[in-house]
Amino acid sequence: MKAKFGVAGNSDSFYASGHKASEEMPAWLRDFGLDAYEYQCGNGVRCGETTARKIAAQAQQNGIVMSVHSPYYINLATPDEEKRQNSINYIMQSAQLVRYLGGERVVVHSGALGKMSREEALSFAKITLNFARAELCAGGFDDVRLCIETMGKINQLGNLDEVMELCSLDESFLPCIDFGHLNARMLGGLKTKADFEVIFDTIENRLGRDRLDVFHSHFSKIEYTKGGEKKHLTFEDDVFGPDFDFVAEIISERDIAPTIICESCGTQSEDALAMKKMYEALK
Repeated sequence: MKAKFGVAGNSDSFYASGHKASEEMPAWLRDFGLDAYEYQCGNGVRCGETTARKIAAQAQQNGIVMSVHSPYYINLATPDEEKRQNSINYIMQSAQLVRYLGGERVVVHSGALGKMSREEALSFAKITLNFARAELCAGGFDDVRLCIETMGKINQLGNLDEVMELCSLDESFLPCIDFGHLNARMLGGLKTKADFEVIFDTIENRLGRDRLDVFHSHFSKIEYTKGGEKKHLTFEDDVFGPDFDFVAEIISERDIAPTIICESCGTQSEDALAMKKMYEALK
C-alpha cells in the first residue's frame, strides 16, 4: 500500500511557472512528483461541468487522484432546518462536482458550536449527516465518501473524538485528519511520536482498520493562539508545527495508504513533495 500526496488548490509556483487554468494542474503535479489534487470550493461550488470534465481527463491521464473541499459555510451542527437543508444542498453540489472531476471524496467541515454545548452541536451534526447521506444515496451518489474534518479552533465542533463519532454514523464516511488543526486546538500538543500514535490508534479502534488504511488527511503548520488556529504557515516555520516526521514513520510502519493533502500557505506543492520524499525514504 502506498500513501498519496498532493495539494489543496494551486500553489504560487504553479502560477509562477506561467500556468493559469486549473485544468493544467494535473500534468503540472505529475511533473512535480505529486499524485493528488483537492479542488477548493470554500467560497462556493463554482466550477462548471465542462471545466470539471477537462480537469478529470487530465487527472486520469496523469495519475492524479481528485477530491473536493466543500464550502466553508456548511454547518452540520445547525439547529435551523432551513440552514440544515442549505448545507445538505451544498454537499450535494460538491458531490456532483467530485463526480465530474472523477473523484469520490468530499471534505466537509464539522460545524460551529454557536451558543450550544458540544453535546447539542454533535447531536444536530449527526442529524444533518444522516439526512445528507440519505440524499446522496437517493441522488445516485452513494459512492461519494464524505470526509469529516477535524477543526482547528477550540470553539468549533471537530475534535478527534467528535469526528470519530460522526464518522461512525455510516461506513462510507472517512475522517479527514488535519494534523495542523489538531495541533492548534491542542495548543501545540502534537510533539512526540506517542502523541501522533494516539490519533492512529483512535481511528483504528473506533472506525476499524479498513478506514485507517485509506483515511483522508490535511497537513500544514499552523499558527495558533489560546483559541486555537490562527493562520496557515509554510514548512519554513520552526515555531508552531507540527512536524511531519512522526506521521511519515507511522504510516510507513503500519503500511497504510492515506491521501495527504498539503494546505501550506502558497508553498503547498513544495511542502507536499517534501512530505512524500520523507515517506518514500522510509519505505
